[in-house]
Amino acid sequence: MFPSRVGRRVVCTGLMLAPAVSHAQSNDARFSAWLQGVRAEALRAGVDSATADAALGSVQQIPKVLELAHNQPEFKMTFERYRELVVSTERVSRGRALLKENRTLVERIARPAGIPPSVVVALWGIESKYGERLGDFEVVPALATLAFNGFRASFFRAQLIAALKIVSQGHVGLHAMKGSWAGAMGQCQFIPTTFLLYAADGDGDGRYDIWTSKADVFASTVNYLHRVGWRPGLGWGEEVEGSATARKGERIVRPSGAGGPAFRTTENFRAILRWNQSDFFALAVGLLSDRIAAT
Repeated sequence: MFPSRVGRRVVCTGLMLAPAVSHAQSNDARFSAWLQGVRAEALRAGVDSATADAALGSVQQIPKVLELAHNQPEFKMTFERYRELVVSTERVSRGRALLKENRTLVERIARPAGIPPSVVVALWGIESKYGERLGDFEVVPALATLAFNGFRASFFRAQLIAALKIVSQGHVGLHAMKGSWAGAMGQCQFIPTTFLLYAADGDGDGRYDIWTSKADVFASTVNYLHRVGWRPGLGWGEEVEGSATARKGERIVRPSGAGGPAFRTTENFRAILRWNQSDFFALAVGLLSDRIAAT
């Protein structure tokens, strides 16, 4: 999960582009010195020296990451087109099948928190196409490339330290920690700091494996929504007439502006927005969830 304000502009991430990883050999003395500083910071943050040495001792910059960071393609998209693509017939049918297949597991994890299983499955479907698209980049070198080269340096340095902590804690192997060029990881696309705050163990093995364990993916999704204020028993919202007004605690969302569709949304819509600060995204989650549940 890599929060971004989309509004009426949709940004294609490196994950959507599904690039191949291409490493560049680098003996840059400045990079080596910078890595020593990262190592010292990581050790102070609780990363063990063996993990720090393995992760940073031979890390190389990835030119493709910088290329994607500096050339993120943008294009205008209407809400109607966005909904058509994200809440597609194929995604709905696949979500229904996977909810049926995994219903016992999803309900065991989601029901105690009062979160509809269909919402969990909808987020899974939108973030990674139900676990099919996880990203091709090794997270540590991708984050090191961004931070060292000054692309949102403080943010990505913090993500790099968090990624090293995740490996040090034994949740995933160094080279198995794959994600997007920007470090969004696993089937729920958590960035490393989000992982440390909200990832959860759904299968009882002591690890938070959002890459290969569906139980952990579902538990992490549920934990996130619960922690950011999901209210049990309350829907996310509904489509209403354009003249509708918001009641207390609600908000009318008009993603296409005046004359387009209108949605009366609740506090749970705001919880979805905590995941990704885009009305398009949050509406898609709600609409996909509703269609998945309508089996």
